[in-house]
Amino acid sequence: ESGVPTFRGGGQSVVWKGLPFSVISSAEMVERDLPAVWDWFDYRRGVLESLKPNPAHTTLARWQDRFAELTLATQNIDGLHATAGSRDVLELHGSIWRARCTHCRHREDLRQLDQFTRPPVCGKCHGMMRPDVVLFGETLPVSVFEQAAEGARRCDVCFVIGTSALVYPAAGLADIARAAGAYLVEINPEQTPLSPFCDATLRGAAGELLPQLDLQ
Repeated sequence: ESGVPTFRGGGQSVVWKGLPFSVISSAEMVERDLPAVWDWFDYRRGVLESLKPNPAHTTLARWQDRFAELTLATQNIDGLHATAGSRDVLELHGSIWRARCTHCRHREDLRQLDQFTRPPVCGKCHGMMRPDVVLFGETLPVSVFEQAAEGARRCDVCFVIGTSALVYPAAGLADIARAAGAYLVEINPEQTPLSPFCDATLRGAAGELLPQLDLQ
């Protein structure tokens, strides 16, 4: 809804200089041609720079103050939740605005680094840095997923918003919440594999539906 490209054509969609999404955004490509990976992610950041949070982002940011406890986990790498004012966002797939050292794993905000040095150089060990996102062939950061899973186990209500419910293990967070007795609410324009198991399904755009719920 904010205009972020979703690459719905799947991993085989050709997206960059003749390369499929699943190739240019892969761990193998980091090993094979890290400068090309940076070219691709620099292009993606350029697309995102002009985009703004939508009303769904701002509503969720307000809910952190409205409710005593709220865990916000996202598969998005665009950073729009933080831009909207959300705190302690659990970015399951990382952030396109961070770089991570391939040697010591030190992380830095790309907006604080030399934009003309590619790959960026680590400020700690002088190793080469890569985008701090989960690529094809990689697993989710264990600590971040465990925090999200703990939030799912503890919650009374679990909102599953705008996801296909197909990408695991992130999609399994709804299963964890449901098994722990949470009331499961899906907000999505389309039916997903999770829909039959939800206590409530709201069909429509999150940017329209969440502000309406916020008024109740």
